[in-house]
Amino acid sequence: MARPCKTPYGKAMTVSPHPFSADLIADPAALFDLPRPAKDCRIVVAMSGGVDSSVVAALAAASGAEVIGITLQLYDHGAATGRKGACCAGDDIRDARAVADRLGFAHYVFDHESDFREAVVERFADDYLQGRTPIPCIRCNMGPKFTDLLRMARDLGADCLATGHYVRRVEQSGAITLQRAIDPARDQSYFLYGTTEPQLDFLRFPLGGLPKPQVRAIAAAMGLGVATKPDSQDICFVPDGDYARVVSAIRPEASRPGTIVHAQTGDVLGAHKGIIHFTVGQRRGLEIGGQPEPLYVVALDAPDARVLVGPRAMLAVHAAHLIETNRIGGVPHDIPLAAKVRSLAKPVPIVLDGPFGEGASTIIRFAQPELGVAPGQAAVIYAGDRVIGGGWIDRTE
Repeated sequence: MARPCKTPYGKAMTVSPHPFSADLIADPAALFDLPRPAKDCRIVVAMSGGVDSSVVAALAAASGAEVIGITLQLYDHGAATGRKGACCAGDDIRDARAVADRLGFAHYVFDHESDFREAVVERFADDYLQGRTPIPCIRCNMGPKFTDLLRMARDLGADCLATGHYVRRVEQSGAITLQRAIDPARDQSYFLYGTTEPQLDFLRFPLGGLPKPQVRAIAAAMGLGVATKPDSQDICFVPDGDYARVVSAIRPEASRPGTIVHAQTGDVLGAHKGIIHFTVGQRRGLEIGGQPEPLYVVALDAPDARVLVGPRAMLAVHAAHLIETNRIGGVPHDIPLAAKVRSLAKPVPIVLDGPFGEGASTIIRFAQPELGVAPGQAAVIYAGDRVIGGGWIDRTE
């Protein structure tokens, strides 16, 4: 039965339930953990234009709840038109709108380009200038996505905000916890460690218990044009992977040349065209052949524009100092802790040394020396599958 959808951001439209096969998901409403019967609820879906958020929208529509889609335009619409591996601009906005039209619910686009540029893009460039290795996807989740979108969803009278992230929201002993996705190849918990407990109470991640092939099967069965759309690659505003070009365009001084120096002997081994071309642990692209052993970037000296290189053993660190830490729930004392210090790394055993959470600085100590721990990246702490929280790596020892 069709029913009106009234929102403060636009005129009313009629929404008709879309047929959904129980063979795909037996009970779509159960994926959203709604506080009331679905027919009495409103779900706002964050839509990037990709297959994952589109399937979340399809599941929300199939639940019987009222659905509203929101897309934040985060960077230049014209420059992004036709680019592959991006999100939240250009063709992706049109894809999100097409899905909303197909499923029959309201969809709104909000221009957040200036806020995104200041909070994420310029911070990304400044971190590279300081010799750090930034992760803008985490900044985006902590800023535009999980701050601005949550506010909009609440303003729309939503019961929850649903996203296409592969992570699980699980209730344990009366508390809501954030846990890794069932499919380890798709798990995105590393990028969501900054989620606060009040945010987690309002957020829903219906894909956390699904494998990606099933998600694509749902998209195909629902006739969504994004069913075969490739996954986003690299950073959304750097879809070609050329970080240095983007940083140089924002901060021209980033191309300041300097020297490549052996960290042990102090010998100058070569020259470079800017430290923005390097990160800790890098081996390729140094162009300093003829050395008796392979050399890696072990540190970046931004003030003096020096790239410090050394043997692989110099990459090993025993501890990392974290700043601006966030904690989700309590820290268990009966479960060993582990930390991921890179998005693609496996969690390794650690001991937490010092206060943790609410922005406090702390230290994680590795059970075994860890290689390639780069300042600027995040360290995310786990107890089993549960995300305890994390912080930004400020320095190592």
